Amino acid sequence: MKSLYAMLAAVLFAGSAVIAGAAHDAATEALMKKSGCFKCHSVDKKKDGPPYKEVAAKYKGKPDAEQKLYTHLTTHPKVKVDGKEETHESLKTTDDAQVKNVIQYVLTR
Repeated sequence: MKSLYAMLAAVLFAGSAVIAGAAHDAATEALMKKSGCFKCHSVDKKKDGPPYKEVAAKYKGKPDAEQKLYTHLTTHPKVKVDGKEETHESLKTTDDAQVKNVIQYVLTR
């Protein structure tokens, strides 16, 4: 009987972790939408900007990946779009935790 309770507790814990992760992703995606990220980027399709899967592959295994993306998402860097230089918009937040959530979202696609 104890093993049944332990198994049930494990299933409930795993289920709540999945729900929490989905809610976390939803909040992150809402910030990204508010910030206009999806106008130029998608998870897996090329738009004006690279897809997040491509960005994740570019930075995979690089120790400075998070810092580079943090700088990119918070400092209005210049980017090339269709051969023209444009200013990349920053995230519409000053909350470090939210910026880091977006970085993890991008790097885990």
